[in-house]
Amino acid sequence: QVQLVESGGGSVQAGGSLRLSCTASGDADTPPVMGWFRQAPGQEREGVAAIRAGTGSTTYADSVKGRFTVQRDNTKNTLYLQMNSLSPEDTAMYYCAAGRPLFVSWYLRASSYNYWGQGTQVTVSS
Repeated sequence: QVQLVESGGGSVQAGGSLRLSCTASGDADTPPVMGWFRQAPGQEREGVAAIRAGTGSTTYADSVKGRFTVQRDNTKNTLYLQMNSLSPEDTAMYYCAAGRPLFVSWYLRASSYNYWGQGTQVTVSS
């Protein structure tokens, strides 16, 4: 099993920045692909960004390209999401996930991941 614990959420004004962290632990190897998802009330969970260990290849949702950066420190088993130029539309619960999606096109699909954190709330006020 792999346990994922997120941190770094909070409240910020529009235009501000936050950095989320997700630390993996457990008695199994962390899967190669880790990603960030978010879910706002009444909406489906959507993929935000993902990164593959080894190659370091990344994928971003169009809505966050140029504003968010996903990074992974394998020595610390930690995933990061640097979020800049935040807007109220970014308000959501943010989840960390780990899994083995076969194709890059699957990296932002929630169904590709079998390990999930509990989430950290991000609230952006206008």
